[in-house]
Amino acid sequence: MRDDKRQARMREIEAVAYELLAEQGYDGTSMLAVAKRARASNETLYRWYGDKKGLFVSMVRANADAVRAALDHVEPAGLSPLDRLHRLAPVLLGMLLGERAISLNRAAAADATGDLGRAIAEGGRESILPLLAGVMQEAIAAGEVVPPKEGDIAPLFMHLLVGDQQIRRVIGTLPAPGEAQVAAQARIAMAQFMALCAP
Repeated sequence: MRDDKRQARMREIEAVAYELLAEQGYDGTSMLAVAKRARASNETLYRWYGDKKGLFVSMVRANADAVRAALDHVEPAGLSPLDRLHRLAPVLLGMLLGERAISLNRAAAADATGDLGRAIAEGGRESILPLLAGVMQEAIAAGEVVPPKEGDIAPLFMHLLVGDQQIRRVIGTLPAPGEAQVAAQARIAMAQFMALCAP
């Protein structure tokens, strides 16, 4: 199978895994169930992913790639770093609180080995935070913001943007926000950020 066709087929299989994860949780989602619903052979899944953890790690990586691509898409040339940050905030928040990210975090919480949690940290926070930090450093260099007196600027922004919303979504105490709610929370986070970091 050509690589592009294989990648497309893997995304189809992973979409099925998301469906089963939502219906049955991490423990109830088996490779065989994914294979049956995706109309793929169990052997193919084991050959491509190794095991269930490998399947979910692949899903984590694909989701992180989607977040990075979305962030790249909303960073057109010619905008100031602060304007780019205004555009990035709602996109990032929407993806972090979206069903896929929440499903993966729920799966990680059910994985006693911690492997999925480490994969989420590596594919998500550890790859997205440097992108934000780069925009922040450009904003500092342009005199648009100043770094906080204590701590790093990018984690501060993430704290203001996301707070405890993601964990509340994971444990089911916060419903999925609509687009207007995400936009409003992003505006509030930006206002709080500027109150703390304006020059």
